[in-house]
Amino acid sequence: MKKTFFIALVCFSTLTSMAPDMHVDNGDDKKFPSLLPAASDESPVVANWIDSVYTKINLDSAGLKKNVFFYACKGYQYLLSKNKLQKTSLLTICDYSQSSTSKRLYVIDLEKGEILFNTYVSHGKNSGSEYATSFSNSAETHKSSLGFMVTGDTYNGKNGYSMHFDGMEPGINDKVRARDIVMHGSKYVNAERADEGEAMGRSFGCPAVSYSIHQKIIDKIKEGSCFFAYAEDKWYSASSRIINARFNWPLAAPKPMKENILSNNNNVVIQ
Repeated sequence: MKKTFFIALVCFSTLTSMAPDMHVDNGDDKKFPSLLPAASDESPVVANWIDSVYTKINLDSAGLKKNVFFYACKGYQYLLSKNKLQKTSLLTICDYSQSSTSKRLYVIDLEKGEILFNTYVSHGKNSGSEYATSFSNSAETHKSSLGFMVTGDTYNGKNGYSMHFDGMEPGINDKVRARDIVMHGSKYVNAERADEGEAMGRSFGCPAVSYSIHQKIIDKIKEGSCFFAYAEDKWYSASSRIINARFNWPLAAPKPMKENILSNNNNVVIQ
């Protein structure tokens, strides 16, 4: 647990330097402990660490932009602080800013520092064609939802083995369970379509993946891991309390964390 928390701390800390400044009044969320070091002489060290994490996992080569990884790490750390996560080493990112012909679903093990799965994923049929550009939290819209969710229980339904989500952002995705927005397998999501330049088939809002891999992914991330659905959406960027929460690394941060960061200033590694 300490190792996971430390990696998450490092992930969040420097990515703040790469993210847009979008601070808004968020009430109690302002009290979330910031992981940004107060001392300026520590900032370059933390920056080196986050670059190391991003590079070590080869997320750039896998097509994930660094700012998206920043937001994901930020929300992951937020949910961890609220004791919402049971599987604390896993972070799944569904990057709807990418074409549906790209492998835009990433399941990352932060503790091991590796991508476990990188594959194709669908979006809602009313969210867009090749690209998802419109999102909703309302029933019967057949649109995808954005934001931070926690993976839930599994069941066997009309699409076979499937997994529920619980939305963590009121007004943005807290209706996903009631809307039956789930992860399931699909025949219309596969590498053959991508190879032929065809957009993935679209769902009723669910992040569906290929039947060839859906059970392995679901079994890995089910029951308490962080799931982040991202898009370059102005309304979400302005409305998300998690994205806009303010952080300050507390002076009472565990001493081993600071020592671990500082001791690797000249030789950054993933532990």
